[in-house]
Amino acid sequence: MTTKEEFENAAIQSKELTQRPSNEDLLKLYSLFKQASEGDVRGERPAGFDFKGAAKYDAWESIKGTSSEDAMAQYVALVGQLHVNE
Repeated sequence: MTTKEEFENAAIQSKELTQRPSNEDLLKLYSLFKQASEGDVRGERPAGFDFKGAAKYDAWESIKGTSSEDAMAQYVALVGQLHVNE
C-alpha cells in the first residue's frame, strides 16, 4: 500500500474514533492533514475572537516546510496511535 493510500485510509479511520482526541491531538491531525493535502499554510491568520481558527492556523503554520509525504506518514502514525489508545 502506498503512503497516499495509507493516508486516505487513516483519514477515514480518524472519523471513526470512538473517543474524542484531545484538543492538542485534534490540532495535530488538522495541521498534518492540511499540510499533506494542500502544502504550506496560505492566507492571513484569523484575528479577533476566532480563537479556533487562529489555533488551527498556528498549528498548520508550525509544520510549514514539511513535505506532503512526511505529513502523510505522520498523520497515519498519529491516527494509528489514537486507535491503539482507545
